[in-house]
Amino acid sequence: MKVILKENIDTLGNIGDIVKVAPGYARNYLIPKGYAVEATTRNAKELEHTKRQMEYKKNKVREFAKHLAEKIEASPVTLRHHAGEGDKLFGSVTNMELAESLKQNGLDIDRKKILLAEPIKHLGEYDVPVKLHPEVTATLKVVVAKAE
Repeated sequence: MKVILKENIDTLGNIGDIVKVAPGYARNYLIPKGYAVEATTRNAKELEHTKRQMEYKKNKVREFAKHLAEKIEASPVTLRHHAGEGDKLFGSVTNMELAESLKQNGLDIDRKKILLAEPIKHLGEYDVPVKLHPEVTATLKVVVAKAE
């Protein structure tokens, strides 16, 4: 029996693949669990339509992420902190603080998307990656200056 996979199954294939399986396996496991549908022309056309819709949405999200990346790269963040000897900060700059300063600039970015390897503990300029989409990463310019 031929079925169209609706889920990725390690032993069979990926979403959209048409595979031949035992009729009992298809009727008793794959179809009732929603992992596959019977391979008919109607189901194949429906699958193609769904794939086109998903591709359109994916492209739209990617374009939005690219637009947001341009905004992030165009607006550097300046933070003022108290510092001691050797330009060492009292405290540190974290991704949560960077997310707050971006929010004040009108860019609502989740702090988990700001990929700060370790908190910033010294004055200076830093380039911080922001992963907006699996294919789009922006570079945020952060300037940590001494507070007056």
